[in-house]
Amino acid sequence: MSLVEIGNLGIRLGGNTVLNDVDMHVGSGEIITIVGPNGSGKTTLLRAIIGAIKPSMGWVKKSAGLRIGYVPQRLHIDETLPITVRRFLSLPRSVSDSVAQDALATAGVEDLGMQQMTGLSGGQFQRVLLARALLGRPQLLLLDEATQGLDQPGSAAFYRQIETVRQHIGCAVLMVSHELHVVMAASDRVICLNGHICCHGAPGQVATAPEYRALFGTGTQGALALYQHEHTHSHDHETTA
Repeated sequence: MSLVEIGNLGIRLGGNTVLNDVDMHVGSGEIITIVGPNGSGKTTLLRAIIGAIKPSMGWVKKSAGLRIGYVPQRLHIDETLPITVRRFLSLPRSVSDSVAQDALATAGVEDLGMQQMTGLSGGQFQRVLLARALLGRPQLLLLDEATQGLDQPGSAAFYRQIETVRQHIGCAVLMVSHELHVVMAASDRVICLNGHICCHGAPGQVATAPEYRALFGTGTQGALALYQHEHTHSHDHETTA
């Protein structure tokens, strides 16, 4: 079942064409990653799906009553503002302790409720933003470069948590990322965007596509192979542990 269908989508901002002739869909339960260079329209596409930007042409159709959770690229909190994680989860609408705790647990940070937001590490902060996005048990989770600023182990751990989230609540995931070697292995489908959809398909297909290599070079195939080796090795280790 398609949660989101997009047809002939075009968006102009400030007199510039940011997206043109975009056709895609998001199916129930799948993980899709959008990759592309800076300025390729990745964030704009997510904002169009949320409804924050109106299409200049084409359409975005969402299934009736679709629940969407959104993890932004960054969120600034005044360092002088004393606010706990639990209080943050109740802004702007109050949520029960059980709902808040379930969201924190699903995001892998069940022990952070009474911590100050300003005292969290980068990885913990992003997990709390993830927990906030999960409060309404979304059917579609949108992630806009949610691991920006994290080191490679932190990013890999975050993406593993996203897979856990999908298994736990059964949501689809549409994420924007620049970490090609990580997202390739974590995705069911990859969409390469540069103002329009250059190529799309299974990770292995996209990694070898000429359009993808023209944007990212040939080294990304090696990165994909390296990550797949590490991913397989980690599962072997888990099996034998």
